Amino acid sequence: MPRYAQLVMGPAGSGKSTYCSTMVQHLGSLNRSAHVVNLDPAAEHFDYPVMADIRELIQVDDVMEDPSLRFGPNGGLVFCMEYFANNFDWLDESLGHVEDDYILFDCPGQIELYTHLPVMKQLVEQLQQREFRVCGVFLVDSQFMVESFKFISGVIAALSAMVLLEIPQINIMTKMDLLSPKAKKEIEKYLDPDMYSMMEDNSDNIRSKKFKNLTKAICGLVDDYSMVRFLPFDRTDEEGMNIVLQNIDFSIQYGEDLEFKEPKEPDEDPDDLNYDEAFRDS
Repeated sequence: MPRYAQLVMGPAGSGKSTYCSTMVQHLGSLNRSAHVVNLDPAAEHFDYPVMADIRELIQVDDVMEDPSLRFGPNGGLVFCMEYFANNFDWLDESLGHVEDDYILFDCPGQIELYTHLPVMKQLVEQLQQREFRVCGVFLVDSQFMVESFKFISGVIAALSAMVLLEIPQINIMTKMDLLSPKAKKEIEKYLDPDMYSMMEDNSDNIRSKKFKNLTKAICGLVDDYSMVRFLPFDRTDEEGMNIVLQNIDFSIQYGEDLEFKEPKEPDEDPDDLNYDEAFRDS
């Protein structure tokens, strides 16, 4: 039997632990069991039970206090993750093997782990060798993404993770429940963006010709290949969480022996869906 994993990634403060907690509760309401593994050696607390905790193997505080290493917070975290990569046997012992595993891995927020360091790629390979179907879930804070240039930065971070890990990836805007009604309307254009229009709207703000050409090239890459789109995540919206879960399950073919349907789009009209179902039944 295959096993399933969500690799929950994103910058520090993007809501990874909150996402894991909310998603586990949501899966429980659907009578589906799920477990969480904490892979952040600098985590202080979380409000969900963990199946395994990397802090039982190594902690950032211990590394920083070691006089022979003399690492700061970022160097200490990278050292911890490299130590973890050399001790994957610990993860095997912690996970065990129960039928139909569905595990969320709550990952650290240091962006270099998803751009050029090999640790997360090694983790993906180890999980795949253990029959896991892995989906990357890349989170960005919607409150950060309400300006075009900040949005482009978030897109590049998401692209970096996609290129490095080479796994299906769902990109999510978190903390939608914290936005004002005006900000929610404003952010809709960033969920499935027209990058060229966004570039034109902000071209007057770019003084450097070289920077303008670079920004145009990045926008063209994203737009021409349709490489990045985002789903909204509002932890108070059950329907929105269902759409996110459907997209993730579809990417890893969760329950492939069942009849599987394409995930719904966020903007679909429920009345249209009912009509389609009635048409098929007839």
